[in-house]
Amino acid sequence: MPVNLQAPRPESLAAVAGVSIGTAMAGVRKANRRDVTVALLEPGAAVAGVFTSNRFCAAPVQLCREHLAAGAQVRAILVNTGNANAGTGADGLARARSTCAALAALLGCAPEQVLPFSTGVIMETLPNDRIEAALPAAIAGARADAWGVAAEAIMTTDTVPKAASTTLTIGGRRVAVTGISKGAGMIRPNMATMLGFIATDAVVAPHLMQQIVQEAADESFNRITIDGDTSTNDSFVLIATQRAGHAPIESLDSAEGLALRAAVFDVACRLAQAIVRDGEGATKFITIRVEGGASEAECKKVAYAIGHSPLVKTAFFASDPNLGRILAAVGYAGISDLDQTKIDLFLDDVHVAEGGGRRAEYREQDGQRVMKQSEITVRVNLHRGTHEATVWTCDLSYDYVKINADYRS
Repeated sequence: MPVNLQAPRPESLAAVAGVSIGTAMAGVRKANRRDVTVALLEPGAAVAGVFTSNRFCAAPVQLCREHLAAGAQVRAILVNTGNANAGTGADGLARARSTCAALAALLGCAPEQVLPFSTGVIMETLPNDRIEAALPAAIAGARADAWGVAAEAIMTTDTVPKAASTTLTIGGRRVAVTGISKGAGMIRPNMATMLGFIATDAVVAPHLMQQIVQEAADESFNRITIDGDTSTNDSFVLIATQRAGHAPIESLDSAEGLALRAAVFDVACRLAQAIVRDGEGATKFITIRVEGGASEAECKKVAYAIGHSPLVKTAFFASDPNLGRILAAVGYAGISDLDQTKIDLFLDDVHVAEGGGRRAEYREQDGQRVMKQSEITVRVNLHRGTHEATVWTCDLSYDYVKINADYRS
């Protein structure tokens, strides 16, 4: 079961003017489940995205990059679950192009105006004929309030659909920001394995979009880790439909730009944390905050070293305050001139270590009390400077092994 995470209420997800969403059953991998999603964009939308750092990236990732680089105005997003179309070579690219062409023909636009996304099993042939056959039904059923259904349709090993929404006022106009994501395993920063889509009807200068989506990723999806694996299909896309009716945002440093950026970051962070809360087999949600660094980069190094450690994560699953594992991770994080005699370690309100060793007042029963909680904060102070960084992770349980051992069965 996910850690303190419930399915979103559909009525809480604000419709975004200029976006309609439809889903259909294509039988990509399993029968009788919605596994194809289309998001239809009215003309004039601005779109930007960030994608996996895995060099063995999937065919749809390659096409998304190609289509965005070509500068064509995006009119549709196409998502299938059940098949990643990764490790499929030239044939996979051809099949992804075919799905784009099929959707474009139905919408009366160019194939370059369609962005494809896939998630599921790697190295299996994409059944593009089934996907294409399902497109008319998905288009026919498209509506503005279908974000909740779409969140379900893009799931793989997720146990709970993930969606978040907020509204704000810009120039006297109501602006909506709504997003969905999926992901539960193969989660590691840069990017974490996931698909994420956020749309807003804000009026935003197109040249600002890449900056917003990259910064939003860095504050959210690039701060989560479940198992240290970087997927082949990771994608995070931001859409601005330009429909809210306020004056265009030309600078992210303006009051309007700062307000929109904060709203997008808020939705992205909620979606990212939902992925961790629904991590495969997770029983605990763990915040790792590293303070007192000489730079933010070294704080991230330490936080990721702790968050990726199987020994740390299994200790959390067992509620075992074997906290030397955390100190060991701090030590091997890659800071060559780290002074261990200055390190402080806290579990929530419990001061565990100082001066390079166990704090005299620390009692193991206090550590165990915190370790038994479903939500835990690990705080490390390096005492090297003023920078800090936070990442989110979960424990590593028996069920993680079971889920991944049985993934293709």
